[in-house]
Amino acid sequence: MVPPGDIFGSVPIWVGVYLALLLSFAVAGYAIHRRVIRLIRQGRPVARWDQPLRRLFGVFTIVLGQRKVLQRVPAGDLAGIAHALIFWGFLSFVLSYLIFIFGNSVWRPFAEKLLTAAGVRVYSTYLDILAALLLAVLAWAVLRRWVVRPQRLRFDLTRNPDAVIVVGLIGALMVSTLLTHAFYVAQGGLGLEASVIVGGALGRWFSSLGLGTDAANTLQGVFWWLHLGIILAFAVYIPFSKHTHLIASPLNAFFRSLEPRGALHSIDLEKEGEKFGAGRVQDFTWKELLDGYACAVCGRCTEVCPAHLTGKVLSPMHIVENLKDHMLAIGHQGPRSPEHEEPAPLIGQAIPEQAIWDCVSCGACMEECPVVVEHVPTIMDMRRYLVLEESKLPETGKSALLSLEQRGHPWRGTQFSRTDWARGLDVPTLAQRPEAEILFWVGCTAALEQRSQGIARSMVKVLKAAGVDFAILGDEETCTGDPARRMGNEYLYQVLARQNIETLDRYKVKKIVAICPHCFNTMRNEYPQFGGKYEVLHYSQLVDELIKQGRVKPIKMVSTTVAYHDSCFLGRHNGIYDQPRRIARAIPGVTLVEMAPRCRERGFCCGAGGGHMWIEESQGPRINHVRTDHFLATQADTVGVSCPFCLQMLTEGIQAKGQAGAKQARDVLEVLAESLEG
Repeated sequence: MVPPGDIFGSVPIWVGVYLALLLSFAVAGYAIHRRVIRLIRQGRPVARWDQPLRRLFGVFTIVLGQRKVLQRVPAGDLAGIAHALIFWGFLSFVLSYLIFIFGNSVWRPFAEKLLTAAGVRVYSTYLDILAALLLAVLAWAVLRRWVVRPQRLRFDLTRNPDAVIVVGLIGALMVSTLLTHAFYVAQGGLGLEASVIVGGALGRWFSSLGLGTDAANTLQGVFWWLHLGIILAFAVYIPFSKHTHLIASPLNAFFRSLEPRGALHSIDLEKEGEKFGAGRVQDFTWKELLDGYACAVCGRCTEVCPAHLTGKVLSPMHIVENLKDHMLAIGHQGPRSPEHEEPAPLIGQAIPEQAIWDCVSCGACMEECPVVVEHVPTIMDMRRYLVLEESKLPETGKSALLSLEQRGHPWRGTQFSRTDWARGLDVPTLAQRPEAEILFWVGCTAALEQRSQGIARSMVKVLKAAGVDFAILGDEETCTGDPARRMGNEYLYQVLARQNIETLDRYKVKKIVAICPHCFNTMRNEYPQFGGKYEVLHYSQLVDELIKQGRVKPIKMVSTTVAYHDSCFLGRHNGIYDQPRRIARAIPGVTLVEMAPRCRERGFCCGAGGGHMWIEESQGPRINHVRTDHFLATQADTVGVSCPFCLQMLTEGIQAKGQAGAKQARDVLEVLAESLEG
C-alpha cells in the first residue's frame, strides 16, 4: 500500500500518521487501564510466573497456532478453520501496517530495504489475495452467525452488536485494501506494488470505465487514510467490546495454570480475618478475573456442559461473563477488606446460586475453551464461599458431609464394615504387612456399596494372579476428602486429607494404586499441597503394564460388546484414555466400541462429579440418564467403566430405562477378572 503524498502539500505524511496513532493508543491505553487492568488488580494474588519458557510455548501454540480453536476440526466443525484464517490474516495485515504504513510513511524505500524488491512484490500480492479470501470467509461467517445459527450462537451473551461492528470493521479493512491497490494501479502507479492481482484487475476495470488519473490519485489517498482510520478505530473499540480477548487471551494463555487440571488450589484456613471462597469481586484471584476478558463468548464451553445440556441453570460462559460484567458495573471497590460489602450482590443476582451447584466439575468446559478459561476453579471458589461463609448447601448433600464428619465416609454403614467385601479373600492389611510394595487404596464406594464391591474383589484377583505384593489399610482407610472439597467444604477436606497423609506417612507408603479416579486424582494431584507425595496409580495404569509384562493373562472368552465410557477424573483431568481400552481389547471375546462423538476428551459426564453422587439434580433430565441414552444408541451389550461412581450412575440409568435385563454396566476390571483362570 503505497502512501499518498504530503498532507496539504506541506505537512509530511508521517506527522499525520503518528499523531493519529498516538491519539488512538492514548485513548485505548486509558480505557484498558480503567476497564481491565485496574479492576483485575483487585483480585487476590496468585503466582503464575513459574516456568516462563513453558508458558511462552503455550502462547505460541494456543494463540498463534490456534491449537484449541482447531481441535474440533477433525470432528467436522469448520468454524475453527474460518476463525484461524481470519486470525492469521489479521496478523499478516498487522505486520503489513508496520512495514507499509508506519515504515513507508516515514521513509518511502523502507519496505524495499527491509524485504528486498522480490519480498515487497510477493508480500503485496499475498495481502491482495488474502483480502479477497477473507472477504469470502467473512461472508460465510455472516451466514453462519445470523442465518444458519448453531446452538452455541443463540445464547444471550453472544453480543451480536459487537459481532456486527467487528465483522464490519474487518470487512471494511479488506475492501479498503483492495480499493487502495486498485486506485493506485488506475492512476498509473508503477513499481513493485502495482503487480497485485485482485486490486490490479479492479484498477484496470476502473480505468476502462473512464476513471481519470487525478480522480484515481485522490481516491487512492482517501482509501489509504480510510484504511488507517479503520485500524485506529479498531484499536480504540477493542477495550469497550468483547474483543478485549484479542489482548487478554495471550495473557490468559501465558498465565494458565500449569498444575494438574484435576487439582483445586488450596486455601489457608488459618489466616485470620480472611473470607474463605469467593462471594465478591475481590475474593477471586486476578487470574479468575482475567478469564472474563479472555472469554471470546463463543459458547463452546456451554455447548458441551452436561448440566446445561440437560436443562440446568448453569452456563459456564455466563459464569465468567457475568462475573466480568458485574465487576464493570460496580467499578473499583477500593482497598481489599473482608468487611466490605459490594453495592450489588454477585451470587444470587449476577450469578444464580443454583448455577453454582449445578456444576459436576467434569472439566468439559475447560477442555473445549479455545482461550484456556478456567471455569471450574471459579465455580468451586463460589461453592466454598456458600458453604464456609454462608453455611449454604443443598439439603441432599448435607447428609453425605455429616457422614464424612462422623464416620469417615459418605455412605451408610460404620467404618468397621470397610473390610466386609474382602471376607474369604485373605487380603493383608498394612498393619499385618507393613513392608508391602503397593498399598491398594480401596475407596469408600468400592468398600461399602454392594454393587461396587465386585470391583474391589476383582482387583484382588488380578493382583494375586500377577503376584503383586500388596496390602490394604482396612479400617484405617478413610475418605480422601474429594466429595467434601468438590461440595465446597474445604475445611472438612483438609481434615480428612491430613488424617490420611499422617496414616500413609506412618506406614512409610511409597506406592499407591486406587480403583476410584476421584481417590486417584485427590491423592496424586492434591495431597502434595499438604506434603503427601506418593507414587499414585489408577488401577488401569498398573494392570495395563502387568498385561504387557505377561504377568496377567486373560484366557477365558467373555463374549460381549463393550461401549467404553470415559471417567472425567480419569480422562480429562488426568489424561488416561488408552490404558482402560487396552485392557478391554486384551480380553478374549470383547469387542470394544466408542460412544462417538462423546468419547475420550469430549466424553460426557456420568453425573456423579462435583459431589453430585449425593447432591440431587435441580431440574431437567438426569445427566446419567442422558449418558445412558448415548450408550444404548451404540447397540452394545455392556457399558464399560473404570470408576465406581460411573458404575453406580450408569447401572441406575440402565434400570431407569427398563433395560436391566438386556444391558449391563460393568467395570473393565470385573470383565478382566472374569477372563482369568481360577
